[in-house]
Amino acid sequence: MADTPQDPTAVDSGTDPLARAVAPLRDDVRFLGSLLGETIREHAGDRVFDLVETARRTAFAVRRSEADRDEVSALFKDISAADAIPVIRAFSLFALLANVAEDLHQERRRRMHRAAGETPPDGDLEVTWTRLAELLEGDGDERLAAVRATARVSPVLTAHPTETRRRMVFEATRRVHVLMGRRDVLRSGEQDPVTESELAELELELRRLVLALWQTALIRNERPHIEDEVMAGLQYYEATLLEVIPPLNAQIDERLGCGGRAMVRPGSWIGGDRDGNPYVTGDVVRFATDRAAELLHGHYAEQLRLLERELSMSARIVQVDSGIAQLADSLTDTEVEGSPAREDVPFRQAVRVVRRRLAARARATGSSLPRSVLLSAGRLIGLDDDPPYADPEEMAADLETIDAGLSAVGSDLLRAPRLRDLRWALNSFGFHLQSLDMRQNSESHEELLTEVFAIAGVTGDYAALDEDARVELLLGELSHDRPLLGARAELSEFAAKEMGVLKAAAEAVSGLGPDVVQHYIVSMCGSVSDLLEPAVLLKEVGLFSGSPDEPRSTVRLIPLLETIDDLAGGARMLDAALVLPQFRALVRSQGDVLEIMLGYSDSNKDGGYLAANWSLYEAELALVDTAARAGVHLRFFHGRGGAVGRGGGNSYDAILAQPPGAVQGALRITEQGEIISAKYSEPVRARRNLEALVAATLEVSLLDVEGLGDDAEQAYAVMAALARLGREAYAELVHEDPGFIEYFTTSTPLSEIGELNIGSRPTSRKQTSTVDDLRAIPWVLSWSQSRVMLPGWFGVGTALRRWVEDGGGETVGGATDGHANAGDGHSAAGGADSEERLATLRRLYRHWPFLRTTLSNMAQVMAKADMGLAARYAELVPDAEVGRRIHGVISDEFDLTREMLLAVTGQETMLDDNPALARSVRNRFPYLEPLNVLQVELLRRYRAGDRDPDIRTGIQLTMNGLATALRNSG
Repeated sequence: MADTPQDPTAVDSGTDPLARAVAPLRDDVRFLGSLLGETIREHAGDRVFDLVETARRTAFAVRRSEADRDEVSALFKDISAADAIPVIRAFSLFALLANVAEDLHQERRRRMHRAAGETPPDGDLEVTWTRLAELLEGDGDERLAAVRATARVSPVLTAHPTETRRRMVFEATRRVHVLMGRRDVLRSGEQDPVTESELAELELELRRLVLALWQTALIRNERPHIEDEVMAGLQYYEATLLEVIPPLNAQIDERLGCGGRAMVRPGSWIGGDRDGNPYVTGDVVRFATDRAAELLHGHYAEQLRLLERELSMSARIVQVDSGIAQLADSLTDTEVEGSPAREDVPFRQAVRVVRRRLAARARATGSSLPRSVLLSAGRLIGLDDDPPYADPEEMAADLETIDAGLSAVGSDLLRAPRLRDLRWALNSFGFHLQSLDMRQNSESHEELLTEVFAIAGVTGDYAALDEDARVELLLGELSHDRPLLGARAELSEFAAKEMGVLKAAAEAVSGLGPDVVQHYIVSMCGSVSDLLEPAVLLKEVGLFSGSPDEPRSTVRLIPLLETIDDLAGGARMLDAALVLPQFRALVRSQGDVLEIMLGYSDSNKDGGYLAANWSLYEAELALVDTAARAGVHLRFFHGRGGAVGRGGGNSYDAILAQPPGAVQGALRITEQGEIISAKYSEPVRARRNLEALVAATLEVSLLDVEGLGDDAEQAYAVMAALARLGREAYAELVHEDPGFIEYFTTSTPLSEIGELNIGSRPTSRKQTSTVDDLRAIPWVLSWSQSRVMLPGWFGVGTALRRWVEDGGGETVGGATDGHANAGDGHSAAGGADSEERLATLRRLYRHWPFLRTTLSNMAQVMAKADMGLAARYAELVPDAEVGRRIHGVISDEFDLTREMLLAVTGQETMLDDNPALARSVRNRFPYLEPLNVLQVELLRRYRAGDRDPDIRTGIQLTMNGLATALRNSG
């Protein structure tokens, strides 16, 4: 591809500071684009290169209003599917390489800030430590004591259909990032002949990588298996997390004083989330937990191998303490028994003892370790009859002995960083690496228990019982440890599979420790019985100990509140559960910590963007009140996807926008889709993003960040009215318009997401033609592919306009049934006129992080929408009148929402507060135009019955390319 064209409004980069600041980014994009273009010309031929270049130039001309969109479409109208594929791959690869350039530029800008002595941006932990300095110096603050005791940040990786990248693509992209960073360093200083030679070699290696990417299939040619998704998730540990998390936890403990507890502890859903995924089985659970443990054991073994080589201190020179001597002598080694070499290097021998016991544990648990990490003193370890470590604490004790021994001989410099990081890795990851969450929906639990109870003779039809009878029966079963099923019980295929998953989870806990399965999430949890049902199933496999007074389990029961109604009823359900002595005793046995998961995507699909965001805020306020009355510590698990319509956006801002008391030093948060790659594929970015999560968690827990003060009640009333108005506007289209389902299913690639082997799970939980039963990923992904982005903004413009014009037409007391209804019946607008109501919104936008973040995230997603391209997708609707009409409704609402957004924020453009995204939209998004145009053309042919395999492949590639370029599309 040729150079990115200059923005016609840009000024001379030699004189304008902003232009100078972005010049390195433009240079990187041009350089990588030229490498890709040269590769295409050489290996795909001039015809493909010329078509790509023509499409690129035309797309930029469209962006500058110098050409009509029909000109881009005309380029591909008669193109064969085989010829379309290299064009799609070209634009997809450019998006991938442009991501690298933009990520590098973000890091470059942060270095420039630091070099200039400027305050780093929010989310930098050093800034947070400064803000908390006075608080940290004192000892009496109750909030600080609570945070120190419960501090926990858990990014939880989840699978995504567009993010199961080939490992080679992942590794090559990481290597390009490293080399481009090195190129940046070389080109920034004086160039001597040696450096010039190095630069030439570096650029040659970049050419090799671009060629390798061009000649590698970007996607698999078959539906990815869950095992593929498991391995795709684990590659981020290899790439960054094993390296980054231990020193970060060490720093947090040093500055915050957590008593040696690891604050950052990652988790995963991949392999344990069976809600609507029939492919999750007991074998999948074993695969996920075994591969994670195997990866971690290999990491520990490699670090110990390197540590053994480093600790060469001689007993002839240093006086070792008794602890080291005892550890070094704790295992018999017949080959070196009594040898001078063995006696002379006691620290090496002590580390070798740890290596041997770790290797014995790996062997005992079935983990295979590379031969390279098992070599010591010329022979293999792990072959002797060494006692394996029973748990991480035993290994930690031996590492503590080595650490203390080094300190005793004055070798503090040798204690860090490898030994320090190894100890903190053990503290952070144990022997399991990540906590694997179990998730299933309440309907499945009901079906399973109905069968189990019938077989056990407990009740003939559990499903027919009312709520009170169910709770009474469940509590009775949880008051003892007797199993319900005998060894020979004959179960249906469904029940056998469900119990097989739970048995595999119990096996993992037995082999890897309780931290490997800590959470059981109940989807569609709307009642106390929904919450208790999994406890009976966990008891059946030994993960719950029944007792009327002291029930115990290492697995937390977590209700997932997904729909707006579930969110509104969450506090009532929690109240009802906490008055049950057995449930309250269970929570007490788990440290008085209760976890609630909030579903961003289903609530959005249910009620639209504004209603979902406000319902979540209200639910958190109500749940915080309930937990406080019961005396339990509440921890929220935020089910955020990458897209704004699924709770995406800047994580730091999103956490600071939580209501008071909602983040009590701890939170868990899902990381999904292209966001995982964007955040965690490179160490510097991984560290920065983890720091942002920690910084926001600490600041919102220890500082007053809501900023409303006495205005809170009015702000809540205004937002409640806006949410109602937004939900009405959203429902009018999504739930009430008779043509909407046809429009959605035919103007987007929804059906193709399911048909074309994209992702391991089905697009819906069950066979249905309604929006309600669709899974959140295909719902959001479909709208992002068609560039409508509807879940991230629709209805907001109408809500803002109606409220500004007449206050929504209802009293505060009638606005909503939620937490904010404490008003006295006065108008939400207080009788003010339109200008005063607009001024109220502007004031709240300036001072309330929740509203500011809500509107800022909306602006980001709207900037990625394109109603002109969306019109092309509308032409796919068989009923042309329906297509034109509904696209008109959506387009008009988009224009209104943009108008009202600018009126409230006072900005001139939607991205005034996000120059990085504005730059990306201006310089990079024209490259998306050919991908969208080709996707529409291929969808048209596919739906007309053309089953050419190249058409299927082309559609898949466009989906992958658009998701890569948009970065938070699903």
